Amino acid sequence: MNVLDENIPRDQADLLRQWGVRFRSISRELGYQGIDDENVRPLLLRLKKPTLLTRDEDFFRREFAHAGYCLVWLDVAVEETAFFIRRFLNHPRFRANAQRLGCVIHVQTRRITWWTKNAESLAEAAWVD
Repeated sequence: MNVLDENIPRDQADLLRQWGVRFRSISRELGYQGIDDENVRPLLLRLKKPTLLTRDEDFFRREFAHAGYCLVWLDVAVEETAFFIRRFLNHPRFRANAQRLGCVIHVQTRRITWWTKNAESLAEAAWVD
């Protein structure tokens, strides 16, 4: 299940819907408006295999890696958020939920980096066109 943080602009969510990307939104369908960051991870643990897609860099911490969810920090221009969400979800390394769970991921325009639990260093992947 893809979960959009409340910091993903509505126009970007609308684009994802047009492209057929399925998701649920924090504050619209899950949780509540203005939910604190520390309450988001417990919320994710109540969902089935969620991937949180957020523009909040505070979620990119190795200690947040958990087998029950995936955290994705989208470090891209706000108007490109939907494009990079779709691109990320179609990347061969992250296409399936099972490939994403347990990862804390940093999506950038040039590359993707991520932590897994107990990793000693960041892993990195290039974009595949």
